[in-house]
Amino acid sequence: MQQEPGGDLVHVDFTLNGRPAGADVRPDGTLLELLRETFGITSVKDGCAPEGSCGACTVMMDGRAVVSCAQQAVRAAGRSVVTQEGLADSDRERWADAFVAAGASQCGFCSPGIVMKSEALLQRNPDPSRDEIAHALAGNLCRCTGYVKVIDAVHIAAAARRGEPMPAIDTSGRVGSRSARYRGRELALGDKPYVNDMQPAGMLHGAVRFSDHPRARVVRIDVSRARAYPGVVAVATWRDVPGERIQGAITRDWRQFIAEGEETSYVGDILAAVAAETRHAAREAAKLVEVEYEVLDPVTDPFEAMKPGAPVLQPGGNILSVSRIKRGDVDAALASAPHVLTETFRTQFIEHAFLEPESSLAVPREDGSIDVYSQGQGIWEDRRQIASFLGEPEDRVRVTLVSSGGGFGAKEDLNVQGHAALLARLAGRPARVTLSRAESLRFHVKRHPITLEYTVACDAEGHLAAVRARLVGDTGAYASVGAKVLERAAGHACGAYKVPNVDVEAYAVYTNNPPCGAMRGFGANQANFALEGMVDRLAERVGIDGWEMRWRNALDVGDRFGTGQMLGPGVGLKQTLLAVRDAYRGGRFAGIACAVKNSGVGNGMVEYGKAILRPEADGTLTLFHSWTEMGQGVDTVLAQIACEELGLPPSRVTVQVNTRHELDTGQTTASRATMLGGRAVMDAAAKLRAELEGRPLASLAGREFYGEFKVDWTTSPDDTSIENPVTHFAYAWATQVVLLDDQGRLAKVVAAHDVGKAINPTLLEGQIEGGVHMGLGHSLTEEFVVEGGHPVTTTLKSLGIIPPSGMPPVECIFIEEPSPYGPYGAKGVGEVALVPTASAVAGALYAFDGVRRNRLPMRDSAAARAAVPRLAHAARRAAGTGASGERDE
Repeated sequence: MQQEPGGDLVHVDFTLNGRPAGADVRPDGTLLELLRETFGITSVKDGCAPEGSCGACTVMMDGRAVVSCAQQAVRAAGRSVVTQEGLADSDRERWADAFVAAGASQCGFCSPGIVMKSEALLQRNPDPSRDEIAHALAGNLCRCTGYVKVIDAVHIAAAARRGEPMPAIDTSGRVGSRSARYRGRELALGDKPYVNDMQPAGMLHGAVRFSDHPRARVVRIDVSRARAYPGVVAVATWRDVPGERIQGAITRDWRQFIAEGEETSYVGDILAAVAAETRHAAREAAKLVEVEYEVLDPVTDPFEAMKPGAPVLQPGGNILSVSRIKRGDVDAALASAPHVLTETFRTQFIEHAFLEPESSLAVPREDGSIDVYSQGQGIWEDRRQIASFLGEPEDRVRVTLVSSGGGFGAKEDLNVQGHAALLARLAGRPARVTLSRAESLRFHVKRHPITLEYTVACDAEGHLAAVRARLVGDTGAYASVGAKVLERAAGHACGAYKVPNVDVEAYAVYTNNPPCGAMRGFGANQANFALEGMVDRLAERVGIDGWEMRWRNALDVGDRFGTGQMLGPGVGLKQTLLAVRDAYRGGRFAGIACAVKNSGVGNGMVEYGKAILRPEADGTLTLFHSWTEMGQGVDTVLAQIACEELGLPPSRVTVQVNTRHELDTGQTTASRATMLGGRAVMDAAAKLRAELEGRPLASLAGREFYGEFKVDWTTSPDDTSIENPVTHFAYAWATQVVLLDDQGRLAKVVAAHDVGKAINPTLLEGQIEGGVHMGLGHSLTEEFVVEGGHPVTTTLKSLGIIPPSGMPPVECIFIEEPSPYGPYGAKGVGEVALVPTASAVAGALYAFDGVRRNRLPMRDSAAARAAVPRLAHAARRAAGTGASGERDE
């Protein structure tokens, strides 16, 4: 082990998975580092080190569950440490079966830590209740599942441990079945590698140096001390970029390195990158990069940024985009309507909090080309930007998707893939750059905070007459996809309702706050909170309940969506309303909200689904597709469709995603992967089936059957001459009811969703339950706090994410009103799952305490305090001491 300055090593002897082990460690080194870097145990995941809040690195020490990132390695001396690999084979099998049967793994990054925490629980309590399981998992964060199926899995494992039979696992692979998740057993046990688990021979570790100020002129960058640090092999700055330094998926404005003489745009700007023999050396060296600044006042208020004379933050000005929708005569409708209300709503920055921080591995090849391993949401877009950054043709850059440990939109933008590739180029060796949790929070995009001023009118019977809305979104330092988010918010400004007169303007504005981009819901959430709040208020004015108000205005086939699009077949909104009517009217403290969310980017963009099916000599089938598996289950769903079409069992299908085949379909976004990808797989399967003619699959070994589905009929919103615009090719519809108990706490969520066709009900339930969990956090407790351009909530623990004990039961009701464009009629549901949640929560809170709330999160409520008790403790401390805000404990 290489000696580093101030790093006298200490020898530690302990027992690891039942065998004697020993190693030299740094006094400040963690048990997590010891397990991963010295012993190569990658089932323990680094999700937040050294915070100790996510639980992904949980192990057992002397029989007690501990988070290894918060334990000093020297504390392992003389103790017994057990990881997943040390469990008995029968225990591993039981946990894998339980997680697969319940559908408890989605992205899977959290699963091995949850298994270890649960194993420790069952050793001391063989028959825990659901509440006991939930409380035991308080230190384990899962951003995908909403915990419902995780608790189910622990219950199943506990029963099996006591000798009860394990539920049968569906291996049919048929459409409509609860077929097991693709590679679900590996996810549960931590055997499926993520980028940060990969370590080719000779690999260097990368680290980056961020800006200290949100807005400052960089006078000088001095890397001499960093370059001289022991173990450092390469240091990169803006001077070392051989290609285009400024990248971006839509607008090329995101500087991968800040140059001397330029102004920083936010505190996540990168000034330098370091590659060294160890991660510790790289990080220590990055701290030694000296930067001289001329500090400037940041612009952090989008309304101030829009004023004449404001500092210009980007070459094109501070207004990134303006989206407008105008139909009918709003002024006349407002003047004649008996009920007209105006309100202003505000939503907050939200952190995605995916469990796997940004990580990328780049490996130079002997022929001078480079392989990049990415967790991104669009590897062909990654390839384009990496090649441009390196100044090389795209065919010299090959990108392979490594399943992502969660994304929710934040991994659409290029993150550290370019930096890893540049360091590998400079060093001539593989290089991996992995951000810490604190760096990840500082670096990647957030959900847009939007200010929404709404004026809405209805007639005496409650039929909506007009909507006038003005939306201003803080898009932060760089464009990302901010223009599209505000465009989508404008398009969904009238929600799921018939509105004949519409006047909407939505502005995306640059500031020196963290960039804002894609996040699950993509602007529809924020618009829904405002519009549904107005619908509730107008229902009260008219004298009807929330369900009836929505029923009278619900969109159906032949009606016009807010953008003016006339809706065709596949509108199941009214069926979702009927499904929840009794729950809403039977609840004492109930809130209701409807939602719509587009599938596909639309707005004139040509979209594709592409897939290749290749029979192999051993009788298996390889499915190549283009979409990122990040927990939503696209690998499983597309494999199921192939199985259905070809009569195969899932065990004979392997899934691959890489740029070796030209299957570019853009980002995995807009709830479109199942629809577009599924139709492409069906097309490829039809061609393969026609060639088989009853012969065995192996008879076509090596042949590739290409399938495609093309959507080229949506229209641009910029073309106002189109009488019947087609904004999107499909929509998903939903109604949710939130019920509170007599103390105002979350009691239950009833979620009725028009899914078109339930290809895999277990995966669908997981999407809805996980979406509801995220939506409840968005409603009540979560906020990424930024002050003066600097993040204040710099840990997972400080974000206010609802723990397992705060998650209420979710009743999922699936309506199958088929879309003419999805496979077997299926629709995308990943985003609509949380679009109505905040609005339904707001209605329930009003029913309980009579307070109308216009700002998210609604932390002043009893529901928020009960869901995340730590927030109540923080509020009491603040009230008692005069402190403002919350402090991470």
